[in-house]
Amino acid sequence: MKISTLILVALILGIAFGILLIYGFPNSIPFLDYYLLSPLGEAFLRLIQFVVVPIVFSSLILGLTRIQNATQVGRYTLKLISSYAVTSAIAVGLGIFLAIVLQPGIGVTGFQISEATQVVQKQSLIDWLVSLIPVNPLEALSTGNLLQTIFSAALIGVAIQLVGDKATNFVGLIESVYFIFEKILALILYTAPIGVFALISSAIATQGLELILKLFIYVLGLCLGSTIMIGFYALILFILKAKPVHFFQSFFPSLSLAFGTASSNAALPIALQNAQENYGMREDIASFAIPLGTALKRDGSAILQGFNALFIAQLYQIPLTPSLMLAIALSTFLVSFSTAGVPGAGIIMMTTVLSAAGLPVEGVALVAGVDRLTDGLKTVLNVVSNTVNAVILSHWESTSLEQAVE
Repeated sequence: MKISTLILVALILGIAFGILLIYGFPNSIPFLDYYLLSPLGEAFLRLIQFVVVPIVFSSLILGLTRIQNATQVGRYTLKLISSYAVTSAIAVGLGIFLAIVLQPGIGVTGFQISEATQVVQKQSLIDWLVSLIPVNPLEALSTGNLLQTIFSAALIGVAIQLVGDKATNFVGLIESVYFIFEKILALILYTAPIGVFALISSAIATQGLELILKLFIYVLGLCLGSTIMIGFYALILFILKAKPVHFFQSFFPSLSLAFGTASSNAALPIALQNAQENYGMREDIASFAIPLGTALKRDGSAILQGFNALFIAQLYQIPLTPSLMLAIALSTFLVSFSTAGVPGAGIIMMTTVLSAAGLPVEGVALVAGVDRLTDGLKTVLNVVSNTVNAVILSHWESTSLEQAVE
């Protein structure tokens, strides 16, 4: 049986086991979660994180060495950022639109606002851009800062092109690093069904179904938004004649892992593998676009933050003025590019959006419980948006090449 099939089976069994614990053995949940489910899930995530940074760093450098020149790197980056901006704006608009239509904050009662909710200091756009430049590339690698790792790899990749043959030994070393960690990833994948089972079981068992029912419209809205956006990307693939069915079949392993782990970073190595081996994407584009998208592209966060901000505003009966809507839209758009690709990162960034819009940050406490249960689908959307934008770049480049030949 394929690993992707085993992961899907583990997801289904994990959900069933979580529900069984809730209704059959509620008293055993704290013990099982603390001593079995959480440790297994955390161990699996740590194993995945072990290979993420080396694979991103090495694959990006190798991808840049395959690109003809520095001008091409700049062209790839400009095209990707342009498509990211357009599709992220659509995701932000969709989240806000669904919140206005569904009104998830109307009629929600029975919650006690936590006064202990902390406000995360908002980072300005300028500060965020400056923070992309690492002071020490080794520190960026050791701390797992993907944005700084990508920046470091980009500089090294461009320098390798300028140096030429003198960098041959270094490129050989980087190739060895890539192949070694790719093999380690293949070994780690055998533990994926266990890790996914533990993670989803823990989420279901500890959060419970009553909270989901009470916030049903909220959960429904986020799931609906993610599903619609995935459908939008499928339409883009259809328009580009990029075989949407083949696309989703090719990326099924990485999408399954994304759903089970709720981590875009965890799904990154598999997505790179799926893009090149299953979907047949060009190596230079896949190894450049997918790591960059993993660090920047967060359509799931774009939908979440706008939808959640309006949910809080409705809950506190705050008038939705044009200035408030603009503040929510702009802050959501910027935050979507700086949300970490790890479980629960959206909750932390919620406070940034709420603070920027002048909304009560205590409202985060209301949705913290159900966030993990919607995080999986939002992460699937993140991976889909990242990989489809890579396909868009590939199509864009192929069209430009055809026009140049003509």
